[in-house]
Amino acid sequence: MDIIELKKKCSDMRKDIINMTADAASGHPGGSLSAVEIMAALFYTQMRIDPKNPDKEDRDRFVLSKGHAAPCYYAVLGEMGFFDKSEFKNFRQLHSILQGHPDAKKVPGIDASTGSLGQGISIAVGMALGAKAQKKDTKVYTLLGDGELQEGQVWEACMAAANYRLDNLTIIIDNNGLQIDGSNDQVMSLGDLHSKFKAFGFHVLELPDGNNLEEVLAAYSLSTMEGKPKCILAHTVKGKGISFMENQVGWHGKAPSEDERQLALKELEG
Repeated sequence: MDIIELKKKCSDMRKDIINMTADAASGHPGGSLSAVEIMAALFYTQMRIDPKNPDKEDRDRFVLSKGHAAPCYYAVLGEMGFFDKSEFKNFRQLHSILQGHPDAKKVPGIDASTGSLGQGISIAVGMALGAKAQKKDTKVYTLLGDGELQEGQVWEACMAAANYRLDNLTIIIDNNGLQIDGSNDQVMSLGDLHSKFKAFGFHVLELPDGNNLEEVLAAYSLSTMEGKPKCILAHTVKGKGISFMENQVGWHGKAPSEDERQLALKELEG
């Protein structure tokens, strides 16, 4: 897939996110929109996966540690054909496979059920360690929110990843600067994340614009350093792509109204 096609997919995913959350009158659009380029580039160009055989043993693995960004995860899986896109209409409905947080027992293509922040990275570390123990070439990726880094379990997992030399693990930080109660600095400052992850033994790549596909693709394509897990620190915009949502903390967990849906879709069409 070339860059033009991939950008079109990103636009389609943003429409899916807006429609899912508007239909459900519930969900987390802000942090889903900020992660679109990260997810599209990863799933379409990097991961060894097969929508026709989602449980294939030698596939790569992905864990959405920031589980509330499920609309973005569902968008890329639906666009790739892991399930019929008609399921989007059922997002967050009773008995739907597409619940508010990812459910590995219900959704083809999902490797881990997540939602409690801080736990997803621990699951990913376990997957990467298991692959190493079995001498498999499986690559494991996990996406974290920046507010999630306030969880102590994240740093325990990072220590373990470095200790076990998990160079088959890549963690991506969706660093959009906002969380449910305000900016990260207002709630609990994260300090110098680049230096922190480097000190924890990671090979760190920092992206000034994590919503720029070229930057994201370049970071994924760089070879990992032997014996070091990789951290991609991507500076993104919460609500990216929708002018009235961008950098607005109120869109963390608020669904668009019908009028707002139409405004958002018009922007994306433009």
